[in-house]
Amino acid sequence: MQRRRFLTGATATAGALLAGCAGGASEGGDGNGSDRTTGSTTGTTTGGSTTDTNSGGSGAYSVSMAPMGEVTFEGVPQTWVANNGSWADMGAALGVEPPKALWLPERYHTQYYDGIPGVSVDTSQMTTLFGDGGSVSKETYYQLDGDVHVQDPTFLLNRAKNWKQADIDEITNNVAPFVGNTGFSRGYSWHEDYRYYSLYDAFGKLATVFKREQRYRAFSKLHDEFQSQLSNIVPSKSERPAVAILWAEGNQPEQFSPYLIGKGTSFKQWRDLEVRDALAETDVENFHASRAQVDYETLLEIDPEMLLLRGHEDQTATKFQNTVVQSLRNHEIASDLTAVKNGDVYRGGPLYQGPITNLVLTERAAKQVYGVSKELFDRKRVADIVAGEFSQ
Repeated sequence: MQRRRFLTGATATAGALLAGCAGGASEGGDGNGSDRTTGSTTGTTTGGSTTDTNSGGSGAYSVSMAPMGEVTFEGVPQTWVANNGSWADMGAALGVEPPKALWLPERYHTQYYDGIPGVSVDTSQMTTLFGDGGSVSKETYYQLDGDVHVQDPTFLLNRAKNWKQADIDEITNNVAPFVGNTGFSRGYSWHEDYRYYSLYDAFGKLATVFKREQRYRAFSKLHDEFQSQLSNIVPSKSERPAVAILWAEGNQPEQFSPYLIGKGTSFKQWRDLEVRDALAETDVENFHASRAQVDYETLLEIDPEMLLLRGHEDQTATKFQNTVVQSLRNHEIASDLTAVKNGDVYRGGPLYQGPITNLVLTERAAKQVYGVSKELFDRKRVADIVAGEFSQ
């Protein structure tokens, strides 16, 4: 089945993929994790066309991203498979069809689009890639028959128990290329030898894959303006709260997985709001690196001013308060935590976010930690960019 309609060549070798050496951390762009862009917009309104007007015609074009290196496309992909909700949200921002499959579709929280007119994504028909026992079906990739796999192949090799480099090569040759990078966390040891991308660096790469560069630049401009607003919201360092981000399993958690605020994209809103990381001032190890857990006794010793609990993005704020927070109030030890006594326990955000969800989550976070009550971005403007209706 030598399909490969959208691939004419890729520079990555099997050895480079396994070693993760296609581009070091200092390579160009934004290897240090900053998401403050300087994008500008040029051109004309797209009017909702299938490709942006400045996308360079219909000939072959290339996209380069570590660890795959350069991938050349003969035409614009129409269908795709993505690794997670970060990439899926970027696709939504670019106005392309949703991916046919995700690693775990339930972690793509599309309710964040509810306040944005005309923007919605149905995940009910998306295929789940991650299977029982940590396996991933290679046959699923043949069945999906996507035009591109927006996945970090090194992630797949390290997180799927049954995949080898030969499987990556087979799917690349017989179905479609891989082009992607794992950016939501920087705690994985297997990602130490090739560069990371900030949210907007990765977004720009995907915009080139789908030839939607004008939408990307419009979002970059909006993001710059949004960042300027945040700089007026963040108080002096002495007034910023010390927060602890934890994964809390279930509505009556007893153990917590600690997430130290790092340069990964899943922490972007907390970095941009410049909160203090209560866990970073202790010897607690990051979950991604150690799979560590902490109990209530440890939390009481740290006693952060705010608790930001992950794993509950499928709940409304009210339901979260009535279940998880109420269980903390009723708990013999948790009830003594400063955050619980002061009512400063909130949902901590998802693992994955793209340009649209980042706007929503950062605004929500600003309300949580700084009491900001106003809207910080124009929902209608976001909807217009998605639809390709914007002046440049």
